[in-house]
Amino acid sequence: MSVQEIDLRRLVIKAFHMNDVEMGDHNSVGYNGMMTVSKEIIPSLLEKYETLDNIDIQVIKPGDHDRWTNTIMDIIPISAKVLGKCGEGITHTLTGVYVMLTGVDTEGKQTHEFGSSEGQLSEQLVLGRAGTPGEDDYIISFDVTFKKDMGQERHGCLEAHQACDDFIQIYRELMKKFDGNKATERHEYHDIARPGQKKVLIIRQVAGQGAMYDTYLFPDEPSGAHGGRSIIEMNNMPVFLTPNEYRDGAIRSMQ
Repeated sequence: MSVQEIDLRRLVIKAFHMNDVEMGDHNSVGYNGMMTVSKEIIPSLLEKYETLDNIDIQVIKPGDHDRWTNTIMDIIPISAKVLGKCGEGITHTLTGVYVMLTGVDTEGKQTHEFGSSEGQLSEQLVLGRAGTPGEDDYIISFDVTFKKDMGQERHGCLEAHQACDDFIQIYRELMKKFDGNKATERHEYHDIARPGQKKVLIIRQVAGQGAMYDTYLFPDEPSGAHGGRSIIEMNNMPVFLTPNEYRDGAIRSMQ
């Protein structure tokens, strides 16, 4: 007798590959693999977030990693929820490009809790690992300068993540309008229940100690910052995620 299977939910991730990322006057992204990065949002972000003194946005091309970097706070994929909620429906994502959030304050104090990662980018970032860019990927550097000591405060670190999220949201809104039939890749995932069979639980321990050492769950957008719930504010209690929620960016590291 065959095992009965119940299809609980379906997630489709459609990827659009970027072949060229350049600085320009306006933020844009298209089907032709071209992406333009602009600094035009910076004044509004500095007005919105009181802990931030300055922001610099640069494009780092493949192979151009012999350069100084401030402490790396996060490597962020650019993904947008097109249909449904986290873990189901349709998500559009970009390949060939990642956003790197870094931070330092006006006194030169690096944003870190247990250890900083400033220095030569080629020495501080290992390429080609799960969660890091590949050797042929572009990196959009979103470098935040905090007001004095704000890079060591939880509120300041959160604002840096939210400011970066506002920047990424510009692209998300454009990606939501993409024709899914023109995707470079298409991946379909199903959460399957098999009654009567063994249940498998994978345990992942995440950070939840304060300041920048926090983890957000279920943000408004895949791998986003806005709308997420802090694991600290949930008293570090266990949270159950489905495989598709995990795939769909339900966890955001706030380190």
